[in-house]
Amino acid sequence: MVRVWRDGTVVRIETEKYFAAVQTEGYVSGVMARSFVDKQTGSKDLGFGLVIVDFLLEPRMDDESTPEHLRYSWGDKIHGNIPKRFVELPQICTQARKLPFEIFEGKNFVAVKQWFNWTIARPPYKPGSRWEQLLVFPDRVRWFLAYDKVTSVNTVDCLLLRMDMPGHIRHQSGDSFRQVYLSYHGFIPASAFIEDFAPDERFLYRREDGKVPEKFIRAYQLRNGVWLAGMALHPPTVYEAWCHQRGYVCLIQEVGGWKVQAGESFGAVHLIGYFDDVDEMERVFETFKGARELQVSANEWKLK
Repeated sequence: MVRVWRDGTVVRIETEKYFAAVQTEGYVSGVMARSFVDKQTGSKDLGFGLVIVDFLLEPRMDDESTPEHLRYSWGDKIHGNIPKRFVELPQICTQARKLPFEIFEGKNFVAVKQWFNWTIARPPYKPGSRWEQLLVFPDRVRWFLAYDKVTSVNTVDCLLLRMDMPGHIRHQSGDSFRQVYLSYHGFIPASAFIEDFAPDERFLYRREDGKVPEKFIRAYQLRNGVWLAGMALHPPTVYEAWCHQRGYVCLIQEVGGWKVQAGESFGAVHLIGYFDDVDEMERVFETFKGARELQVSANEWKLK
């Protein structure tokens, strides 16, 4: 059983295993906050949404050519000592305000596609790059798939797309979750996130720092023992990943980080869902590892 329906500006999905919703106006992109509900346990996500998308950046410092209102702030607890500068804006989740969308109803799945063209660029770049997100909600499993694709109108030496993966964790002194699991680090108790700290102080992943992990999984365990995980099915697509405290546990992730010519595209496929334990996460990852693209047709969804 899988069904989809419109509820005002929200697209609602129900499968045999979960509920989910996609908000097309307001705080947009990804799956709406607190809407991803596991029928088996009643579990809900804890943050501001899942697979939420921001903007395009590059790992360079602003200079005198950058207008003041387009400068990227860093050197604080929010962004750490990690110099970046914007390529294109605005932040989609908070400032796009309304996204066009398509709904696909296939055999044993529903899919929702959304897109946006950035309207602001930091000189010398021009605006107009296109972001597309395809969300696929299969029946009879406790997870969904997300494919985010960027087609750039600029040539950029190291282009990054920033998103939340799987999503941030709202809490008061660690009251809403037990622990975090990062496949490239290990287990981190909720007590590690009582005081704010910058992303480069602890638990920072950078692709350039060393070997890419065989599995790229980021998850948090709810108080009832259930895990909510997000996994990059092709680990080399992840350039940088944060896990730090800034009033909430911030799980920012950046994908891409390669030279992109004007007219070229890059993207990443993620799987997000509920799991009973880390072993189950790893088994699912192994089933779909290496996927770089997600496609849908009238009858099926397919990873490539």
